[in-house]
Amino acid sequence: MSNRINIQEIDPKAYKAMFALEGYLGTTEINRTHKELIKIRASQINGCAFCIDMHTKDALKNGETPQRIFLLNAWKETELFTEEEKVLLAVTEEITLIHKQGLTDKTYQKAIETFGERYVAQLIMFVVTINAWNRIAISTQLEIPK
Repeated sequence: MSNRINIQEIDPKAYKAMFALEGYLGTTEINRTHKELIKIRASQINGCAFCIDMHTKDALKNGETPQRIFLLNAWKETELFTEEEKVLLAVTEEITLIHKQGLTDKTYQKAIETFGERYVAQLIMFVVTINAWNRIAISTQLEIPK
């Protein structure tokens, strides 16, 4: 890989803004399991090795099972995920793949019914943020710690 810029060193104000958003997300109602599922799934879709590595390790530390992590990209074909988690993952995929159809009315309504408006607002911000981190990591070719 080529040697790319380190935004945190070159423009620390940009990272400060991202960390402020992360700070806000730490105050949300979104539970730890949901947070890790969102981060891993969006990172899988975006192909962000750095974030997949980080968030799968975090999920394992927080009690997630290896089997659920291994099957996360096939969540629709397994009963390992709750109905609530399936709604969460559908929202994550549709926002991450916004160029296809975006967050559909069907998925949005199901999310509102399942979680309520406040949780959905926080969920949207959470998905948007991990997508931003994925784009930073991929664009700057952040290396996975060995």
